[in-house]
Amino acid sequence: QVQLVESGGGLVQAGGSLRLSCTASGSGFDINAMGWYRQAPGKQRELVATISRRANTNYADSVKGRFTITSDNAKKTVYLQMTSLKSEDAAVYYCHANLDIRWQEYYYWGQGTQVTVSS
Repeated sequence: QVQLVESGGGLVQAGGSLRLSCTASGSGFDINAMGWYRQAPGKQRELVATISRRANTNYADSVKGRFTITSDNAKKTVYLQMTSLKSEDAAVYYCHANLDIRWQEYYYWGQGTQVTVSS
């Protein structure tokens, strides 16, 4: 049973920083890619950043230069370092994983972690 366990959300002042972590628990899989999405109230879920097994990264334009996604494959963990946070970054952040299990792709979501930015 694969689970994505997120941590690191919370309340931060505008201009501050937060670091999110997401660990894929379980066994019998390889990680193709992991990433972060977010959903603010009344808005659709949107991509924030992704990182592939080979460490290729992709960022939403709105976070480029402020957020950094990294991974530790041995720990099956992905991190999102968020700096210079703005009020518009406030949302529930969801971890996402694209896993290879016996040569088939599976997609998983975490439970979400709240990021609140105060002005």
